[in-house]
Amino acid sequence: MTRHARNCTAGAVYTYHEKKKDAQTSGYGTNSQRLGKDSIKNFDCCSLSLQPCRIPVITKDGHLFDKEAILQYIITKKNEYSRKLKEFEKQRKEEEAEKEEDAASEQRKLLEKFIKTETKIVSESVLDAPSTSTAAKATTSSSISNMVNGRDKQLPSFWLPSQAPTAKASKIAKPDSTIYCPVSGKPIKAKDLIDVKFTPVQDPDDKKSLITKESRYMCPITHDILSNSVPCAVLRP
Repeated sequence: MTRHARNCTAGAVYTYHEKKKDAQTSGYGTNSQRLGKDSIKNFDCCSLSLQPCRIPVITKDGHLFDKEAILQYIITKKNEYSRKLKEFEKQRKEEEAEKEEDAASEQRKLLEKFIKTETKIVSESVLDAPSTSTAAKATTSSSISNMVNGRDKQLPSFWLPSQAPTAKASKIAKPDSTIYCPVSGKPIKAKDLIDVKFTPVQDPDDKKSLITKESRYMCPITHDILSNSVPCAVLRP
């Protein structure tokens, strides 16, 4: 074995490969993956459509959107909330109707039980012949027929849809009327959107359209070309 093979980890430079390997082994570090240029949108592109904004607006948290795209998103969320609210109200009415039906059924059972108890009052003629009633009870209880002891009212066909167990639908929670930003997750309103007015680059020799240009906007004061590497600020009137 050569000397280089024995001392292959004794270098004076902490290489990128060793750093990445140690970070993966120890679980420390925040640099898990390097993003290329294609993975990052331009500063003037909409966060929803990822295309250059025609009418740019910005939220209070600094997220840029195309006005048409963000308004369409808000309208879609409002329609979705209305649909979920109708489903929730329908479910609530069904639950109330089911409770009323259960209460009526319970009241009906109590009434039937009371009538059945009243009809079981033994008359004087029955008391004179106890042996006959005892024999009848013994015969009824020992019978294996499926038409006695109230079994004639029960359907033995368990495979019928009416006898099969029903799967109850999952309960729908009351929907939230708040509309959240698709990027930050914070509440967003159309009235809180701030209009952005970019200053286009004035180049008389460049005849390309604004979307195809690489340098589209500049700072209105310093005339510096704006890009992802330049910190930008929006002044609200």
